Amino acid sequence: MPKVKVPRKSTTVDMTAMTDVAFLLLTFFMLATQFKPDEPVTVNAPSSVAEVPIPDVDIMTITISEDSRVFFSMEGQQYKQELIQKMSALKQVPFTNEEIKAFSLMSSFGVPFSQLKELLAVKSEDRAKYNQSGIPCDSLNNELGDWIWQARLSNNKVRVAIKGDQNSNFPVIKQVIATLQEKKVNRFNFITNMSTEAVEQ
Repeated sequence: MPKVKVPRKSTTVDMTAMTDVAFLLLTFFMLATQFKPDEPVTVNAPSSVAEVPIPDVDIMTITISEDSRVFFSMEGQQYKQELIQKMSALKQVPFTNEEIKAFSLMSSFGVPFSQLKELLAVKSEDRAKYNQSGIPCDSLNNELGDWIWQARLSNNKVRVAIKGDQNSNFPVIKQVIATLQEKKVNRFNFITNMSTEAVEQ
């Protein structure tokens, strides 16, 4: 009985479709990714074993540097435009459309309100070199409380996170927490680094 010959088939695989999918995914992630904006100060947060993630939207961050300067940031360009307009009405200081746009594109800032126009006039690439003295939050001049209150009026879904340097002075952190409680914000998160113990587990 003669042997049946199995026809040989080509082992070549057409990779055109896979290449198209790879480039589509690459393009999607390049366009959809949000790059982390430059921060005016570097903060070495304390370690913690907590693994609760901080949301990417509707978040207000109060940063406390190693030398106890206070910085403020808020997510969402539209909300930031509303925020600066509300602060403009509160402080009775007008802002131009260019200044409002510059504020909405700014990540974090830490200057008294009287110096905000000067900061906004600095080019974005030179803003990191600008010496920001911090937002006043003492009992005599608590501008941080105004920013917090007006931010909540701009976005009532906003959640608060405190990012403090592990070497910052405790009285400043205590004053920030007292300001939040004064503005009826009793729930907030602390941003920390992952502890090495939690990583080893």
